[in-house]
Amino acid sequence: MQIPLRYLAHSRSGDKGNIFNVGVFAYEPAFHPYLVEQLTAEKVKAFYKVAERVDRHVADNIHGMNFVLHGALAGGVSRTLALDNYGKAMSSVILRIDIEVPPDIERLVRRRFPVLPAATSPSP
Repeated sequence: MQIPLRYLAHSRSGDKGNIFNVGVFAYEPAFHPYLVEQLTAEKVKAFYKVAERVDRHVADNIHGMNFVLHGALAGGVSRTLALDNYGKAMSSVILRIDIEVPPDIERLVRRRFPVLPAATSPSP
């Protein structure tokens, strides 16, 4: 089943110059392996569609990852006319990515979020 990342993790982000970073932290240690497996640098780059390069740093000890997106802010805050294109807003966007989880993890998520919308089956 596929579940939106927002039910598995929370995130923080920020920016400096033409780079923004997004940290993703699993709510439960049991969720972390699925995030590491599926949230690759390539997937994050394809999802945001703005970065020249994405570096991923895994922090197993805190069940998290940090993604650094280079060349992603149209030259940086002081060089762009795009008003809402700053790194701080990017953490909520990543939480829309769907993560595939097995039934036992879905049950664990539903204990935490009883109103979780029906999970979807992965696309063929």
